[in-house]
Amino acid sequence: MNTIFSGLITSKMRIKILMRLFLNPDQNTYLRQLAREFNASPSQIQGELQQLSNAGLITKTKDGRQINYQAEEKHPLFPELHSMVKKALGMDQIIDSIIARLGQLEEAWLIDDYAEGKDTGIIDLVLVGIIDQSNLADLTAKTERYIERKIRTLAITRNEFDAMRPMLEKRTCLLLWSSTNNQGQGENR
Repeated sequence: MNTIFSGLITSKMRIKILMRLFLNPDQNTYLRQLAREFNASPSQIQGELQQLSNAGLITKTKDGRQINYQAEEKHPLFPELHSMVKKALGMDQIIDSIIARLGQLEEAWLIDDYAEGKDTGIIDLVLVGIIDQSNLADLTAKTERYIERKIRTLAITRNEFDAMRPMLEKRTCLLLWSSTNNQGQGENR
């Protein structure tokens, strides 16, 4: 395993790719999409994807002429890498703080770009339950400074969430936390 770790973090581009693929491992992407997102040449991205594929950290599947890449969830390091990416993006701190301070949180959903694994600098969260709005504003401001990203929150009741479900199902959503099992499911909707 030391060989994998020593060759794992050798470039900023490799870190970006790992973060993109391991934040939401159910999503896949292709070479040109990553090149556009990271403003890099396809050859630079392709070399990094090949290294990660050779290490068994990502899988590639052919879809016509396009090759799609995604995190390999069966790899022994997957749980640690997935956890590290969430910590690096501050997701663990956000959820822990929300749970401790915001009232009766039932679910926390990550939506849109971050749910797709794209670090755009704006984190969109849907918080379901009875949320203390003054604590939410304070917590959001403090967490933004700590993780150096903007956080947009939508705090809604269970009934409001159920009414919004058809609209949310058209977007990428990742369940980060649920009161029914006290942890994120990684469930996509």
